Amino acid sequence: MRLRQCGAGMLLLCVVGAASAAPPPFTLKVADGTPPPKELAEPIQKLLGGRVFQLADSKGELAMEIWLRKEIPAKATEAQVKNGLTYREFAESTVFGAVRVAKQFSDFRKQKIKPGVYTLRLGFQPMDGDHMGTAPYSEFCLLSPAAEDKSADTMETKALQEMSAKTTGNHPSVMLLFPAKDTGDPKLLDKGEGNWAVQFKQDVTAAGMKAVFGMALTVFGTSPAA
Repeated sequence: MRLRQCGAGMLLLCVVGAASAAPPPFTLKVADGTPPPKELAEPIQKLLGGRVFQLADSKGELAMEIWLRKEIPAKATEAQVKNGLTYREFAESTVFGAVRVAKQFSDFRKQKIKPGVYTLRLGFQPMDGDHMGTAPYSEFCLLSPAAEDKSADTMETKALQEMSAKTTGNHPSVMLLFPAKDTGDPKLLDKGEGNWAVQFKQDVTAAGMKAVFGMALTVFGTSPAA
């Protein structure tokens, strides 16, 4: 009897392990020397570098491309830089990059994002009852239509939310940011709960210093509350 129970338990573990080992939804390629989309306003184009993350689906077809900012300014002290930056050391609405959506996808709120070019700006989840338990972290990149985002400057939170809401016609469009201490080569990582993120290192400036900050941008997965 004991042997049978042990065997059943081992079988259950194998089944659970197999179910959790889901294949990546995309393949990641990093390309250099690719200019930012012309749909972006010139001030925003100038902030972006030529490195782009290209994500292809299981058929090998391009799903999206992500451009990063050359350097992101942080409002941090020298001590904070040395101890390790967090997303909270960057001003809300700071331009982080841009994305070209080649195939419709669902953002973290399960909203359909149509093909097109969008800016990526930092946003913080409101600390209210409506958003409790909707995400493991409260930092996001908000997507806004390139045609609506004309300035590289930061903006008021309400203005950012209203601009991003034009992406869906309803709620701001969001891509969850995970903390990431690893600053190695860009990679696509399983973050659990069906979430996949591109993890990479980002150049930043703060307190007159240059530093590297680890970031992880969710490109696949939705909130359990969506």
